[in-house]
Amino acid sequence: MQFKNNTKQRTQSIQGLRSFKDTLPKNIKNIINKKGHIYSETLSNWKYIVGVELFKVCYPKTFKNSNKFGVSTLVIMVKRGHEVDVEYSKKEIINKMNNFFGYSVVKKLKLLTFNAEYEISVENDKNTENVAINKYKNRVNNVKNENIRRALIEFTKVFSKK
Repeated sequence: MQFKNNTKQRTQSIQGLRSFKDTLPKNIKNIINKKGHIYSETLSNWKYIVGVELFKVCYPKTFKNSNKFGVSTLVIMVKRGHEVDVEYSKKEIINKMNNFFGYSVVKKLKLLTFNAEYEISVENDKNTENVAINKYKNRVNNVKNENIRRALIEFTKVFSKK
């Protein structure tokens, strides 16, 4: 393979196929390396890790990997007034996270409180049933193929349940 100087981001690159990681800009690579897949998996599975009651009052803010100065830490934002509940379930959260990933990911939890200026209501979800059907009703009705039309309607019903 030939080596070619690339002046945009890298000092040298190999001409030909590159891995996806090498094609990303430097600042995005830094974010991925710092937080990695652990933070994104924690965000997507937070409800399973902490449970429904704690899911309503807290969420993960940042994840810091272990280095020579400290241990791996997960910073959790907690709604004011519910700090004690999260404090008592710290060990359980750490154990569930370590079991979820299969190895010791988090050694320490740090709690930060915030004032809830607005409430996330569950009632809004009930009012938004079949939003896609209402919003795109004309487009779906204009589909000529009956099977595709029925499939789209079923898809929007399933999608709105999630």
